[in-house]
Amino acid sequence: MWSCNSVLNVFLCLCFAFVAVGASSGEPQLGSARVVFQTEYGDIEFGFYPTVAPKTVDHIFKLVRLGCYNTNHFFRIDKGFVAQVADVVGGRSAPMNEEQRIEAEKTVVGEFSKVKHVRGILSMGRYSDPDSGSSSFSMLLGDAPHLDGEYAIFGKVTKGDDTLKKLEQLPTRREGIFVMPKDRITILSSYYYDTEMESCEHDRSSLKRRLAASFVEIERQRMKCFP
Repeated sequence: MWSCNSVLNVFLCLCFAFVAVGASSGEPQLGSARVVFQTEYGDIEFGFYPTVAPKTVDHIFKLVRLGCYNTNHFFRIDKGFVAQVADVVGGRSAPMNEEQRIEAEKTVVGEFSKVKHVRGILSMGRYSDPDSGSSSFSMLLGDAPHLDGEYAIFGKVTKGDDTLKKLEQLPTRREGIFVMPKDRITILSSYYYDTEMESCEHDRSSLKRRLAASFVEIERQRMKCFP
């Protein structure tokens, strides 16, 4: 006979298996981590492609966990092209601590893939050196096939396209090749969470309640039949 814990463990295994195969086969599978950037125009949530650009994902996610993007800003808003986040070194309005600075000054090797640059994709910024990506990255506001294979794609926007559309409507100015917002668009704060933990914790709690109720009813019937 299975115990309550045995049933629960089997359920959790099935839960994680379902999450793992849930992504469409037509695009890279998103990892379970989600990051949210909060701005005065709304929130932007994004996820990562750990199988496409593992080193880039590790680096950017560590910067997020250290709070490096807080008080940073979008220095570039080019309608139909990109909304680009500034390098956190020099881009933040708040000073960084030593741990943040050490991580922010690192660069990552260029991890180029066959994933296409379409609206919502996250793509690393860099200089002419393909291995010079640091902490600046773009959120694509339209298809940009000329970037394919040239810039490292590492994730995509999962919620907040309405916020990106608001950013596209803001007044801009041109400075060289860059189209920049006239007023600073600050990342007020950021946070992250895990989708697997959220969904499975909810299901686990629900299952625990149902199993507990079942065992109570079984015990009640047993007492009735075998006083």
